[in-house]
Amino acid sequence: MRTWLAAVVVSCLPAMAAAQGMSYPTKPVTIVVPAAPGGVTDALGRTLAQRFTEAWGQQVIVENKPGANNQIAAEYVTKAAPDGYTLLIGPEVTFVVNPSLYPKLSYDPVKGFTPISGLVTINHALIANPALPVQSVKDLIALAKQKPGEINYGTFGVGSSGHLNMELFQALSGAKLQAVHYKGATPALTDVVAGHIQMMFISVGSAVPQWKSDKVKLIAVGAGKRMALLPEAPTVAESGLPGYEAVSWFGLFGPPGMPADIVTKINAEVRKVFADPDIKKNFLERQYFESIAGSPEELTNYIKADEPKWRKVIQDAKVKGE
Repeated sequence: MRTWLAAVVVSCLPAMAAAQGMSYPTKPVTIVVPAAPGGVTDALGRTLAQRFTEAWGQQVIVENKPGANNQIAAEYVTKAAPDGYTLLIGPEVTFVVNPSLYPKLSYDPVKGFTPISGLVTINHALIANPALPVQSVKDLIALAKQKPGEINYGTFGVGSSGHLNMELFQALSGAKLQAVHYKGATPALTDVVAGHIQMMFISVGSAVPQWKSDKVKLIAVGAGKRMALLPEAPTVAESGLPGYEAVSWFGLFGPPGMPADIVTKINAEVRKVFADPDIKKNFLERQYFESIAGSPEELTNYIKADEPKWRKVIQDAKVKGE
């Protein structure tokens, strides 16, 4: 009898799992954002939360957990129950930068999460104060070599994309620049506009309004090829540094061990959101984002491809997390 009962239970497990996926969610879902309200990561979280709530009929809320270069949020999610009710908007820094930036992490960037779907990529722009006497990447490299260490640039923190993009720029060009670290992109951008610092890498969506109002020069963009939404802007790669890219990406993750059917359901909803013409026009294009909604395997491949690149940049530049 016991053997028969065990066999019945085992045979029912797939059906039980499928039923769980079909009924999900039956209670509120939390999307953890590793940044303060406002900004790119928060906007992504709130856009998904609104659309998920409408599609599922269950409240989906955003919980902001900024700090420690995304480590606080990552540790919280990796320790959560793997039932699909706690999710993470994960910038690439969490998975491909932090492992090389810090000697010890409170989470495993590979085994500590369930990849669900890519979200967007963000191309960064190299901008400068109008007083800096350069018009192109080649001009900047030439000036930096004439005045090594005299030209400065802003970052939004040690190990941030704004910092590492410029470290890669220096490594490929041989230019020597001086970093000025800020606690966020906005204060650094404010100081570029004011002329307190000379230049920086920042998201294209943040750069374009300042450029169109003649407050900064847009030297080049870090996209792999010219952007369809900004074809007049040259890329850094075509301007003298072949192969250079300054691109950030964001993905949606859950705790390790999430049921495959729940992953599939969330993944399908993400794809639906970013395929919506309204989202494309009024969110993605307005911010100059590019959708990378796809399979969990494709998101995993982003991590595998980017980690060696940034590990080398961090090690060569001897960057250490604060």
